[in-house]
Amino acid sequence: MSQASVPESGATTGPARAPLAGIRVLEFTQAVLGPTCGMVLADLGAEVIRIEPAPAGDPTRRLRGFGMGYYPYFNRNKKSVVLDVKDPRCLEATHRLLATTDVVIENFAPGTMDRLGLGTEELTERYPRLIYCTLKGFLPGPYENRTALDEVVQMMSGLAYMTGPRGTPLRAGASIVDVMTGVYGAMAVILALRERDTTGRGQVVRSALFETAAFIMGHHMAYAVASGEEVPPMPERVSAWAVYRQFRTADDQLIFVGVTSDKQWERFCRELGRNDLLTDRRLKTNNDRIAQREWLLPALRSVFAGMTLDEAVSLCELADLPFSPVARPEDLFDDQQLRAGGSLLETRFPDGKVGSLPTLPFRLGDAAWEKRADPPALGEHTREVLKQAGYSDERLAEMAADGVAVMAPLETTRFRPRT
Repeated sequence: MSQASVPESGATTGPARAPLAGIRVLEFTQAVLGPTCGMVLADLGAEVIRIEPAPAGDPTRRLRGFGMGYYPYFNRNKKSVVLDVKDPRCLEATHRLLATTDVVIENFAPGTMDRLGLGTEELTERYPRLIYCTLKGFLPGPYENRTALDEVVQMMSGLAYMTGPRGTPLRAGASIVDVMTGVYGAMAVILALRERDTTGRGQVVRSALFETAAFIMGHHMAYAVASGEEVPPMPERVSAWAVYRQFRTADDQLIFVGVTSDKQWERFCRELGRNDLLTDRRLKTNNDRIAQREWLLPALRSVFAGMTLDEAVSLCELADLPFSPVARPEDLFDDQQLRAGGSLLETRFPDGKVGSLPTLPFRLGDAAWEKRADPPALGEHTREVLKQAGYSDERLAEMAADGVAVMAPLETTRFRPRT
């Protein structure tokens, strides 16, 4: 595992002009949901300024357990400004920034931004061109004032039920609802920017965890209608394909193999040298093979149990099947597809660690997205951003001395503005 290695392709070569260059975003966020939305906009070229609470900044910086990966992954290409917006001086500074801001993102509990004097009604009235992206647990409705988390809505939506065995709901192995809600929030912001080009006015855009989870579950809901039956959890599902599962190899590795067409079945049998399976009339079509799974799948398990993982991979490649060894997250650091395609960005964490982390999973033309800056140190850009807003060194020193603003030493500033 070579976390610190540099991607082999042009992963830091972005489009000639980033699509959102010239757009300024103020981000009032925490954890995964809001920072995901901001990261997408930042990667697309927007200047994203995180307003973190003084004196300690975003609590995500200090999370342990699985939370250790949140801050370093979701905050590249951003600036850190640390202010106590409850202090009138910092609230004034925030409004100076808002005067030149295109987009606000927030994902705090319902009512928090209103109590700070930064709610949707106040800001959109004062700054009519502002696009205000509010990311919550729920869209307007009976639940809208509830507090929600990724895992909560996985339980509410049936996603956890579908993932685990019956009676043992299990959350997905990544914060998929947080991430997707943030991506949809970024999509809504981009659409609102496009509308503003026509109307000259901003608007409030919303994205929410529960509705995102319901959207993810839509095809299971459609199954319930189409089948007229209770939807079984994934471990009990009857797959549409006869061969669509994991097999254990002779060297005690797991490989997932799918045979999703009759042509694939023919190639599989030929590469395997099993003409008996190919000519067995009971196995002629996929539906025939589903009917014979009681004996067919144990027979295939025995086949793969006699191969090493490398042999199984070679077989699947020759037969042109969909397949994959069962990987761990750490395996992605050295994945040849990600590395050769420029899909990993070398990232220096605020504590000095270095890792190669995924970039946005799409392209405009052939250019990969660049990393303009590593996740910022606490208050790394407070001085720079507020001086641009007209604050003197004396005023900044006073605010820092009073503990309402945090400014990193000058030599720690690492942001490289786009040219």
